[in-house]
Amino acid sequence: MSRVEQRYHVAGTGPVCIAHSGGPGISWEYLRMPLLERSLTMVYIEPVGTGASGFLADPREYTLATYTHFLHAVIEHLALPDVVLLGHSHGGFVAQRYALEHPGRVAALVLYDTSPVTDEGFWSAAVANLERFVQRHISEHPEVAGYVTALTTRLDQLTDDGTTAVLRTIMPAYLYDYWGREEEFRPVRQSLRMYAAPSRGEGPPFDVRDELSAITAPTLVLVGKDDFICGPHWARMIHQGIPKARLVVLDETGHMAHLEHPEAFRAEVTEFLASRREDVR
Repeated sequence: MSRVEQRYHVAGTGPVCIAHSGGPGISWEYLRMPLLERSLTMVYIEPVGTGASGFLADPREYTLATYTHFLHAVIEHLALPDVVLLGHSHGGFVAQRYALEHPGRVAALVLYDTSPVTDEGFWSAAVANLERFVQRHISEHPEVAGYVTALTTRLDQLTDDGTTAVLRTIMPAYLYDYWGREEEFRPVRQSLRMYAAPSRGEGPPFDVRDELSAITAPTLVLVGKDDFICGPHWARMIHQGIPKARLVVLDETGHMAHLEHPEAFRAEVTEFLASRREDVR
């Protein structure tokens, strides 16, 4: 792999928490967590292939191994002996893989709306859940009729504008009540950005179910009850697999609790980290 620049963004004060956003290919900005920044120094990874970070010469190299490699490079660059690592969605895949490969470097793990596997069953369940979402909302919002087609579109055949359009189109499905709070969420929807190249990665299917018991870090598994894509079924699978895991399911919440219920999200994360520090004492 040629030399590629990896950007990251720092905000807040307190112990360091490194946050890895979802995707692959989604810009990091949607994951800003201002309430957590009041008590933590948040280091937001800007994944390679997005924004101001570098782009790989061969798009096939956008694999989980690549993202894990660049995450480790940031941790090494910051000279942190160990870290609190928060991974959202695809970022949770990266966080799980990192915790398995570098167990001594992870002081605590927050796995947020993610899964230990993305096999055919995972995607079939996501499509079925989205179909139910469409049926619930189509009478009042006819535009949702195209959501399933958008979700199953071959992103690797689109441009950056095309992948961004798909993401913005189906964004309401990722929230519990987008239309009830549309004035609040519309700016977030309009600011979402997705890059096409990372969707062309050719790594093996993600599946760490048989490895989860090897994760030794205290772990918070945080999930929205109404998350259609990485919902409670997958969160419970992680919780059951990791020995030191705590499961929290947030009611009336989809895939983005930090936007939908930021105070509840902050409280769960900070309480978990505080209890971990007490256990260390």
